Parts: sequence; C-alpha cells; structure tokens
Amino acid sequence: MALRRSGRSFDELRKVKITFNSFGYAPGSVLFEMGRTKVLCAVSIQHKVPPFLRGKKRGWLTAEYAMLPTATGLRTQRESTTMRKSGRSQEISRLIGRSLRTIIDFDLLGEKTIILDCDVLQADAGTRTACITGAFLALQMAERKWLSDDLIAKNILTGSVAAISVGWSGNVPLLDLDFSEDNTVDADCNVVMTKTGKMVEFQVSAEKAALSWEQFEQIRSLSVKGIESLFRECDRLIMLYEAKIVSRSDQKKHKTSQVFSLGNRQTKTL
Repeated sequence: MALRRSGRSFDELRKVKITFNSFGYAPGSVLFEMGRTKVLCAVSIQHKVPPFLRGKKRGWLTAEYAMLPTATGLRTQRESTTMRKSGRSQEISRLIGRSLRTIIDFDLLGEKTIILDCDVLQADAGTRTACITGAFLALQMAERKWLSDDLIAKNILTGSVAAISVGWSGNVPLLDLDFSEDNTVDADCNVVMTKTGKMVEFQVSAEKAALSWEQFEQIRSLSVKGIESLFRECDRLIMLYEAKIVSRSDQKKHKTSQVFSLGNRQTKTL
C-alpha cells in the first residue's frame, strides 16, 4: 500500500509529544502534540456546581475549547472580542465534556465542578480529538494533586479515554488525518474510546460519497487499533516522565546527603 504524503503508512499515528505541568497554577496541565497539531489543556476546580446539582452532593465537569488567533495560517478573530462563541467551539466543548464525564465518579467528587480549558496553539487537523486525549492526561495529573492536597479522599477517575480521527480516501481508511488529508477525504470520523475498548462517541460523516457498511467496518477496526496504539504511546511517555521525576528526587537526596556528610566531617575536624 502506497505511503501518504507525510510518509506514514495508512495505519500510522503522527508523532506524539507530551509536556506535563505546562501551567504553574493549574493542578494539572498538558501540552499535547500530534504531529503539527498542538493543544494546551489545563484543569481547575471550583467549589460549586450548576443549579440543577445543588444539594445533591454530586460533582460536575465542563469544558471550554478555543482556537488561538494564529493557530492557523489565516489569523482568526478572538471569540472574546466578538462577544460570541462560535457554533463549532460550542460543539467541540460539549464533545470534550461528554467524553470526560464518562470516566468520573461524581459522587466521590462532592459538590465541586471540574473545568477543562483546551486551547489550540497550532492546528493541523484533529484538534478536537487531541484536546480529549490531552484533557484526560491533564486530569490524571490533577487527580494526583488533589489527592495529595486532601481535596478529594479517593480516586475519582474510573477509567481512561483517548480519541483519534480516521478518514476514508479512495479505497482505504487513513488513521490520524493531517490538514492536507482532512480536506480531501471522502469521509471522516472522530472516535472516542476507553482503554478497555468501550465506545464513548463515534462521529462519522460522508464528505463526498456515502460509505458502505464494509467501509464503515474498516474504519471502526482501524479506529480501535489507532486508539490502542495511542494509549500505549501515552503510557510510555508517562513512564518516562515519572522516571525523570524519580531520578531528580534521587539526585536531590544524594546532594543533600553529601552536604550533610561534609558538614559532619567539618564538625569532627573542628
């Protein structure tokens, strides 16, 4: 099968890069990159819930999605200056919120609201799926912080979610579309799944030609394979990040021990 313009095979993800703790004040934040698409996801919490949940001792989660003016080649106007959120931003915000609410035990959260802020720094297609995956990773970081700060008593996450895009081009499915592909495919879809293989959301639309059920099944199969690969890569990068933290901690302890030993020797000499 011929390689794509990017040199990737039909079932190959773009390069994934994760930078943790991108914000100093947010309990959890992640700069998540899929190829040239870059999204910044931050998590915060408020000690209140929407009116329909008041007094029910349950929490809530909401999300806000925005694309920065220079995220694309042609500058877009900030929605804050127009005083009006675009329909696209609202739709993606709801998608992110729906996706993450499926893996949270709100009874354990209490009457608090988790807020996910997802900002697109650079768009090369797949921004909504990148935001879902990045937001989950940031939420994982925030959960650890809240547990250490006694803001929550138990783990509130009941699972893991990730998302990926798949398109149909000619007679083959393509995993993780970039912008050049997203504009030319016959059909495209966005898939959100849990790590255990359960479906959260499956959005599919034909752009040029209707899909057969056989084509749909190929897209579904590739989506599952792609999300499994994405989970593995995220887990690998998390392990590397945690290993660095442990290494830095050990180095710090070693330096402290050296200073302490030196101080003891000096005291004995004196």
